[in-house]
Amino acid sequence: MKIINSIRHMQALAIAPEREGRRIAFVPTMGYLHEGHASLLREGRKRGDVLVLSIFVNPIQFGKNEDLDSYPRDMERDFQLADACGVDIVFIPSAAEMYPHGFQTGVAVRELSQPLCGARRPGHFDGVATVITKLFNIVRPDVALFGCKDFQQLTVIRRMTEDLNMPVEIVGMPIVREADGLALSSRNAYLSPSERQSALCLYHAITKVRELFAAGERSVAVLAREARAVIEGESAAAIDYVEFRDGAQLQEQEQADSSTLLALAVKIGQTRLIDNTVLGEEF
Repeated sequence: MKIINSIRHMQALAIAPEREGRRIAFVPTMGYLHEGHASLLREGRKRGDVLVLSIFVNPIQFGKNEDLDSYPRDMERDFQLADACGVDIVFIPSAAEMYPHGFQTGVAVRELSQPLCGARRPGHFDGVATVITKLFNIVRPDVALFGCKDFQQLTVIRRMTEDLNMPVEIVGMPIVREADGLALSSRNAYLSPSERQSALCLYHAITKVRELFAAGERSVAVLAREARAVIEGESAAAIDYVEFRDGAQLQEQEQADSSTLLALAVKIGQTRLIDNTVLGEEF
């Protein structure tokens, strides 16, 4: 497993497989890897001849007073997980390497970046789109894998890839959960034992909505009220948003259908967690 820090070195390594007709599979991450990341890497191993993992805590997608400096990091553990998943190359650029003095170019996916997390974190998805564009240009993947837990991010990246004619297949992978239903997230490391228990309210709210939808309820107002009631029953939880959106364009809906996305953002103590489900898909 090669560890690469230089953009030029990474680009040079990407040229040979391309010329030889070998497929590059790519999993971009911010590190502090968990089983959710491992599921992406294992699928990438199946889909590519060369498997590349990037670890880069991207400063331009963090807003003022967000957790850039405190974002959890454990590089040695990340290397162990990557090696176990068959990664060929780990690309770990510095912020100065990615954004040298004078950097002033950005990528924006305008409409899809506005609702949900985009409304609460201005500029966040511009930072995501810009760094993924840069990483695609550096790694030159044939296929890139992303988790569906960050559903809006995945939607933005798919739109960007299509709009800019990037020759990259985008694969969305299912949310990986703990046995009790909590969606895996690097930020779960922030939770105290009691907060970890409180965080289950997101999963319980999703489960309640899915049960109501399966029983025939289609009113978004009713479904949202029931989801909020579950979360508000947890004293440590503060709702950022509970929203129902069209799963393709992220448009608001009044009546739910099988393609409707339920998206949640909830603060547990000081930790902001997100989760989601598409009502007509397997859970």
